[in-house]
Amino acid sequence: MSTYTDAYDEKPGRLDESSMSFLDHLDELRKRIVRCALFIAVAFAVCWAFSDKIYHFLEIPVRRAMAEAKRSAATDLKQADTVILSEQADGTALNFSFRTDCQVANTAGTSVLIPVGTTIPVKVQHGSDGNPELAIDNPWFINDQFIIKAGWVVPRSLYDPNVADNSPDNKLIVLTAQGAFNLYIKVSFYAAIFFTVPFLLWQAWLFIAPGLYPHEKKYAIPFIAMASVFFLLGCAFAYWIAFPRAANFLLGVAANGNLRPQLTADDYFDLINTIMLGLGLVFEIPTVTFFMSRLGLVTPRMLLIVWRYAVIVIFILAAVLSPTTDIPNMLVFAAPMLMLYFFSVGIAWVFYKKRQTEREAREAREK
Repeated sequence: MSTYTDAYDEKPGRLDESSMSFLDHLDELRKRIVRCALFIAVAFAVCWAFSDKIYHFLEIPVRRAMAEAKRSAATDLKQADTVILSEQADGTALNFSFRTDCQVANTAGTSVLIPVGTTIPVKVQHGSDGNPELAIDNPWFINDQFIIKAGWVVPRSLYDPNVADNSPDNKLIVLTAQGAFNLYIKVSFYAAIFFTVPFLLWQAWLFIAPGLYPHEKKYAIPFIAMASVFFLLGCAFAYWIAFPRAANFLLGVAANGNLRPQLTADDYFDLINTIMLGLGLVFEIPTVTFFMSRLGLVTPRMLLIVWRYAVIVIFILAAVLSPTTDIPNMLVFAAPMLMLYFFSVGIAWVFYKKRQTEREAREAREK
């Protein structure tokens, strides 16, 4: 049976050399789970304050994919003669169309909505910085409480090429009144888990450490550092490479088929969360291999013998994680797994070490 040393005991001076019983192991597991839960609760409170910003960051890939799908399915006006704003002389008359919803407030503190698609006449003028801007030449009548005076300058952010990404058509929807609140609860919870990964790994290490020889416990820092880094790499790969390709494919199929998908925020979050967490765990293959090879539990020969079965398992995982059924997108998920597996073979080749007892390790050091 394993024993605890004061190096891994939370109470200084406590030294228990007796064997741990089954109930002792359960008590230790309970203690680690409680500490993980408390830390996640603290992180949840912090993430809740930024839940909207976290979700807006997560929805960027799908909103870009929605805009790209619309552009790919739109009719191409090949005969249109286009120019750019900076080439227009002062006083040139134009029509400006709002590409997103806006609002304007009066001195009484009330506001009115200007819906997307509203068009107003403007004229080009150059501002004090020399850049062209758009201004209304005559008062703009909205209703009897809102008349914008002549000379009002349209904010440049409204004619930025990417402003259409904020239009209602490119926003995800919620189906119930409490949908946004429930969504932000989920976002905060999973974000809390994401940010507490190093602490969770540390608690997991403290639980398994008593079962290791003292000379094997020195792998704590490499294990936690590698696991944290590779988990982040997996999530980053999912966010910037794997999911955007899958989203572009799925939404492109819908747009080219003259279909308009109604994407709910809950479904989208569940999808991207599954992909990010799934690939984050898959990217832990080198970490697990390093740790087990240093303990002598995995050899490079063992990994090479079962490589055919590993490839089959990898493609099954890729099919599960990929939200599409096409082979190219599945390969986007499978390719990094295959690379990580054979990279892990190299790790095992370099770091493999036959497991030694403490006595054998001490004798080896003394030689």
